Amino acid sequence: MNDVLVDSNVLLDVLTEDARWLEWSSAVLASVSTTAALVINPIVFAEVSVAFARIEDVDEALSGTVFRREPLSYEAAFLAGKAFVRYRRRGGVRSSPLPDFFIGAHAATAGYRLLTRDPRRYRDQFPTLELVSPRLSPGAA
Repeated sequence: MNDVLVDSNVLLDVLTEDARWLEWSSAVLASVSTTAALVINPIVFAEVSVAFARIEDVDEALSGTVFRREPLSYEAAFLAGKAFVRYRRRGGVRSSPLPDFFIGAHAATAGYRLLTRDPRRYRDQFPTLELVSPRLSPGAA
């Protein structure tokens, strides 16, 4: 099965023991890791780093024995730019590409699935990207 790029929101749920999402994020991360390599990139690393005071702590939390670290390719950066243009044409108000565009473009160009609990923007901007995400919010029937 193809590798999985892990979105920062899933990692932060686990690392901060988020009351609402810890159970789902932990379970799906563990499940996916049994059949695929878990991948992060510098954008994910940067977003997760806000929960830590020292880079050594981030390095430990995102250990290279668990997560494969990959750079963002120029192809992915180009696709992120095109996704941003579509976003702006649809009425988006941000003036520069959002991290989600880089994360989604990385997964799309590498042929990875994307593990995220917030699939909306990825579905809108990367409709062919295979997402691993919750169908319902935790606690919903």
